[in-house]
Amino acid sequence: MPNIAILGGGLCGRLTALQLAGYGFQTALFNKGTRAGEQAAAHIAAAMLAPLAESIEATPEVIALGRQSLPLWRNILGRLNTPVFMQQNGSLIVWHGQDKPLAVQFEQHLCRATGSPHPAEHWQAAEIAAHEPQLAGRFQTAFYLPEEGQLDNRQVLNALADALEQQNVACHWQHETDAASLHQKFDWVIDCRGFGAQQAWNRPSENRSRLRGVRGEVARVYAPEITLNRPVRLLHPRYPLYIAPKENHVFVIGATQIESENDAPVSVRSGLELLSALYAVHPAFGEAHILELAANLRPTLNHHNPEIRFNRNRRLIEINGLFRHGFMIAPAVTAAAVRLAVDLLQDKRPSEKDVESGLVYIEE
Repeated sequence: MPNIAILGGGLCGRLTALQLAGYGFQTALFNKGTRAGEQAAAHIAAAMLAPLAESIEATPEVIALGRQSLPLWRNILGRLNTPVFMQQNGSLIVWHGQDKPLAVQFEQHLCRATGSPHPAEHWQAAEIAAHEPQLAGRFQTAFYLPEEGQLDNRQVLNALADALEQQNVACHWQHETDAASLHQKFDWVIDCRGFGAQQAWNRPSENRSRLRGVRGEVARVYAPEITLNRPVRLLHPRYPLYIAPKENHVFVIGATQIESENDAPVSVRSGLELLSALYAVHPAFGEAHILELAANLRPTLNHHNPEIRFNRNRRLIEINGLFRHGFMIAPAVTAAAVRLAVDLLQDKRPSEKDVESGLVYIEE
């Protein structure tokens, strides 16, 4: 049985290693960062499973991968021994009265993305008050997307690490290495390092999409006076915002998408804009305790789609480009990468179905 090394232990690396172990492969994972995953983009993510709400920022291929991933997440979490918070109460899209044109544009975009004339439920003030009492009177109309959900990102990373160790996957935390070194001991290497693979990914090639980092900033607050039953998105011309309520009155708030590879801490201006928009959703957030303001770089390709590349001669598979949609699409992407690995190990051609799904298999 071939032995496989996973390079990078963020969300993609952990999911890939777990799926390979399920096939019975001898698998080892090597991660520059810690078991908790503090250095990974997944560590500060909101972990929303919201392909329709994200459709205004996502390609059709990404939306399809997000829809595929929802049932995959339920299956994955159902097989883990460590509990993980998963909620599928839908997403709520709200706006202030003066921003109604943004709501019209958003719904038009949803119609195009889904091909449906009625892609969202329209909630009026009474329905908002019934389902989200603490937003009563603050918004007169909203869109409700019932199929969407969210996870607790840090619980997922911890539960996956537990599962890998239970499956006897050799996990080498805080172990920096590279594909060339791993090939001395392993038959194949799967590189899941995200932005950490930028130098290797951007090696000269006519066909390669360039990998860059897109900065995202997130706040984590504790607000014991606030209860929300589902993620809420605020449409705003300057400060679009999402609020993802986790367990025990912890909320993850994000908005920014900055074309920058600067990984410095969150600036005062960014923090003020983020928290001001949060306060505009509900003034009680003004009394919330700031637990964390964090920034990280999301690995992004030119076309904003993920790619899976492989090189038979180098015995290397690379997964990258999940952009801001990591949790939303990771199960579908890593499942396709594992199917590719199984096909290559059996000297088969890559699945045409996976190619057609929007993932780009490129052989070098």
